Amino acid sequence: MKHKYAPLLLLLWLCAMPTHAQQDGVENLRNTGKAFASVAKKVSPSVVFIQVESSRPQAAMQQFSLPFGQGSPFNEDMLRRFFGDQFQGIPQRPGQAPALPQQKVVGQGSGFVFKVDDGIFSDKTYIMTNNHVVNHADKITVKFQNGKEFTAKVKGTDPKSDVAILEINSSATPALTLGNSSTLEVGEWVIAIGNPFGLNNTLTVGVVSAKGRSSVGINDYENFIQTDAAINPGNSGGPLVNLDGKVIGMNTAIFSRSGGSMGIGFAIPINLAKNIAQQLIKTGEVVRGRIGVVIQPLTPELAESFNVATGQGILVAQVSDGSPAQQAGIKQGDIIISYQGKKVDNIGRFRNSVSLTTPGTKEEIIVLRDGQRKKLNIIIGKQDNDLHVADNSAQSADDIGLTVEGLTPQRAKQYNIKANQAIIITAVKPNSIAAMAGIKPGMLILQANRQIMRNVSDFKRAVKASRRDKKMVLLIKENDMQRFVVLKW
Repeated sequence: MKHKYAPLLLLLWLCAMPTHAQQDGVENLRNTGKAFASVAKKVSPSVVFIQVESSRPQAAMQQFSLPFGQGSPFNEDMLRRFFGDQFQGIPQRPGQAPALPQQKVVGQGSGFVFKVDDGIFSDKTYIMTNNHVVNHADKITVKFQNGKEFTAKVKGTDPKSDVAILEINSSATPALTLGNSSTLEVGEWVIAIGNPFGLNNTLTVGVVSAKGRSSVGINDYENFIQTDAAINPGNSGGPLVNLDGKVIGMNTAIFSRSGGSMGIGFAIPINLAKNIAQQLIKTGEVVRGRIGVVIQPLTPELAESFNVATGQGILVAQVSDGSPAQQAGIKQGDIIISYQGKKVDNIGRFRNSVSLTTPGTKEEIIVLRDGQRKKLNIIIGKQDNDLHVADNSAQSADDIGLTVEGLTPQRAKQYNIKANQAIIITAVKPNSIAAMAGIKPGMLILQANRQIMRNVSDFKRAVKASRRDKKMVLLIKENDMQRFVVLKW
């Protein structure tokens, strides 16, 4: 039998629901705040304030040299390295300004004590920071949250990845645990701790905005974590941690119009930094692997020309003579789709993977050649000259706009090539498709539509054959670099 007051009780219960929901929401926020506070208590004792004293010529104090070049959209919105007012710039190029008397400058940044693997001098205390924080330092002082100060020495630096390791004479300092940045997901909470503007142990909270940022132009080797956790000058070298208090990145740079945080910060993934750190601690230097190729992105136009899907791999534009790649059977025009059993779809990540592979290691690499998969074994070499990335420019215009000539024996000797293996570009029509693709007079055309260009007649035939599809694929050589270019009209 139904209770006569049941509808009234149900109404009262429904009316009370928003209050309960509000209370639950407040409680969830309170718990989140407590989680952040817990991480701060756990991590802060291991984060240090780094003060750097340096004597450098005043010629070094020029306007900051942008890593992107004058044509970059980052031109005014520069990525600032986090020193302080005293490090207002870096020299544009050696010899660009006359040397002046040396001036003492003081820089600042952040760093953190981290645990090293057993057997790699694990009884010592090491601090990880950015190379640009301690570069050119005469004296380095690290200050802990508890007020203790130590004079640190540089154990090793790696400018290419912007990682540096400091050592202090103390065995009682707390160390942070390094997490696994490869498992990090976009949207996860992260916490940045450091000393922005010299304000010790400042904590900011945000999320992972993106992963795998590899074309930022800050370092030679990039695979940045992007975060909206507020990062400011002075945060550089500090840890980016997860809710477990484990380090998943090292704060390195910001994108900013004003010099302050605009919600776009970059951190080096800790897996990359850890690999570099271990080598620096063990040997004082970083040894990188190489395979000896020039690679370029597989743009939609190139993908169509090579009859593969966009983003399916990366294109081999050039193979160095005698290189591990040549010995393994990799050829120009191959598309690398797998390395070490992992899919290859990004130049930056592939470049990092190769560089972090121990020289002498045998690895599996899979390429697409004329639509066929080929599994090759490659012995990784030791890097001296790096794996190069070919430059790509815009590709759109109305006509080809090229004037070419055959190579005379004298010119061929000048270009270190046989006379019947290329033709030379003598003129490029302004605003033509060739000009828009970055083709310039003096460049060589080695191939057109995958056919060797032995003379001007070969090129004329290639142009005629391309009129139906209104598309040509050229293999261009400039200096010692080769790249594929797609011309469409």
